[in-house]
Order: sequence, then C-alpha cells, then structure tokens
Amino acid sequence: MTSLSPYAEGTLPAGVRSRFVHDINGLTMHVLEAGFEAGNRPCVVLLHGFPELAYSWRKVMLPIAQAGFHVIAPDQRGYGRTTGWDGNYDGDLGSFRLLNLARDVIGLVSALGYRSVTAVVGHDFGSPVAGWCALVRPDVFRSVALMSAPFAGPPALPFDTANEPSRRAADAARPGPNIHQALAALNPPRKHYHWYYSTREADGNMRNCPQGIHAFLRAYYHYKSADWRQNQPFPLGSWSADELAKLPTYYIMELDQGMAETVAPHMPSQSEIAACKWLPENELRVYSSEYSRTGFQGGLQWYRCRTEDRYLADLQTFSGRSIDVPSCFIAGKSDWGVYQKPGDFEKMQGSACTRMLGCHLIDGAGHWVQQEQPEKVSRLLVEFLKQQA
Repeated sequence: MTSLSPYAEGTLPAGVRSRFVHDINGLTMHVLEAGFEAGNRPCVVLLHGFPELAYSWRKVMLPIAQAGFHVIAPDQRGYGRTTGWDGNYDGDLGSFRLLNLARDVIGLVSALGYRSVTAVVGHDFGSPVAGWCALVRPDVFRSVALMSAPFAGPPALPFDTANEPSRRAADAARPGPNIHQALAALNPPRKHYHWYYSTREADGNMRNCPQGIHAFLRAYYHYKSADWRQNQPFPLGSWSADELAKLPTYYIMELDQGMAETVAPHMPSQSEIAACKWLPENELRVYSSEYSRTGFQGGLQWYRCRTEDRYLADLQTFSGRSIDVPSCFIAGKSDWGVYQKPGDFEKMQGSACTRMLGCHLIDGAGHWVQQEQPEKVSRLLVEFLKQQA
C-alpha cells in the first residue's frame, strides 16, 4: 500500500486529531486522538468493528477526553489508513487471529508510553478484541467496556474424553456443518453471514456492487440501525436453524444472495437519508471513500479466523479463564447483535465477566450505538471510567 496522509482538516471534530504510529507489530497504525494536549492523563482505547473505522468513535471521543482522559482510537489491522497488513485472500490469514489483534493493541499502548490503560472499549468485532485484551493482560487493561457483541469467554477444551468415549463423540460432533445444512434446508434456504463473509467472493460482492459502495454502506448501516423499525430483537431459544431464521437477513442471509443483494431492498429513501442526523452524507462519505480504496477483505479476514478451526487451539489455551477486571456492556435496544448467538448474553453476565458493573440497552439505538446515541453512550462510558479512576 502507498503512503497515506492523516485526515484532511474539517473531517474530524475540533479537538480530535489524526496521526500515524509506526512499528506496531508490523503495522503503521492510523489513530485518532483526543485529550492529547495535556500529558500524564490516564488512557482509554476504543476499538471499532466491521464495516467501521476509528472514525466510528468521533462522537464520543471529546466527551471522554473532557472527563480527563487521553482517548485513542486506531484503525485496526485490515482497516482504513493503517498499513502493513496483507489483504490478499490467499495471504497471511493468521495475522488476523484474535490473539494477534490483541497484540496489536498492546503494542500501540506501549508505543504511546503507557504501562496500563484505564479501559479498553470495543464495539461489534472490536468487542471480542477488547475482551481478549482484558482476559489475557488484565495488568495492562484495567477495565473493559463491551459494546453490541457479548463476550461469552474462551472456548472450552474437550474434557474427560480419554475416559468417556461418549464425551469424545459429542466433542467431535461440532455444530458448524450441521447448522449450515439445516439452514440450507429451510424454505427459503438460508446461510449464516459469518460463513458467507469467510468466502472468497464476499469482498467482490460488496466492493463491486451495482449500487456502488456508498449506497451499499448507506443501506447496510440503515438496515442494522434503529431507523429500520422492524429491528425488534429478543432472545433466541437455541442454536438451531428454526431459531436462527428469526434473525434479520443481514445475519441469516438468503442462500442465493450476497450481502450487496441482501441490503439493497432496505435502501432508505432520500427523505430518510436527509433526516438521518446520526450519519449524514458527508460523514458516510468518509467510510465509502476509505472502503472504495481498501475494499473489505481486511475486515473479512477476521471472520475467516473465527470460522476456521485451525485458530481454535490458541483460544482454548485460556479455557476456563474469565474477565476479572471491572466490565460493563452497552448496546442499542434495537440491536439484534445482543442475541445473535443464543446464550452469549447470559454467559457474559453469569460467568465470563466476574465483575460486571452494568448492562445497558439504550433506547433509540440499533447496532451502531455510539453513533446513533452518542450522548447516552458517552455518559455511560464516563460514569464507568470514573469508577476505575
């Protein structure tokens, strides 16, 4: 990738700056910062998800900085103006595994001169990265805020299978292939978006879609927001095809459609776009310009690492461990992401996070909670951070 510049003047709110930090686990990381003017401030790290950027935090950075913190939001590996990652489908997939993403964040914190930070905050796919940061290095990440994606803990190791053959058989019967067959057998046939995002064709489907990347992202963000009134989530009963089929098609897609075709029918009208205060056209253009340049494969590599079994053993090393630093969870009340994997929301509160201080579902927000309701999210985050100060 060619050398890139920080964001142009006027792209970010006054008081938020764009710059690069070099030599971070093989990356040159593009970061946004607020509260950098004064030294010796406690640090907070904000981690975005898909298809997002560090820019997704623009509305909450200043309120957190005004509460006395140095706020850092990087474009993560595979995204935006951060460089040094391999975006080839047949390239270095392992560099996108969760523990290496956590290593990226640890490296950034260290490069900025911090031995520890007050909190790491993650949204969407940034939530598991934040969770793993807090789980494996609680000395560095002294608290964690998880947003939109519950953290259910490390995957379990097969237990007592040497003595109980029935347990060995049960462990071998992994649910993945079975659920795909069951979804495909529905009427209409369906598929899970994680596994679709892991396919070779997913990037091209979105990058080269007939409606163009800008319109694609507009429909995608609208469809998963509280603006799409049909987003009325509820807990699912089980990890079964019939239950998963209750999810919207942005999660459980029709089998013969890509994501571009999935979201196209949900493109908002021109009047709806004009009324969208949380993501006006000039702000959406920051996303569409970046993704037009990079494509989506960098972010899609994260999904491939999740769906391929070869990276499971790394995570099973921490089987039985929990997040024991203070934690909280924030999501939109209209966000199906809270319930997309049945049981995770409950496991997070019951066992995966032993010091959960609050679990907040915000009215008037869907999946993009920190953009749809930034004032409420900022207030909750500042309250949580001050408890750790």
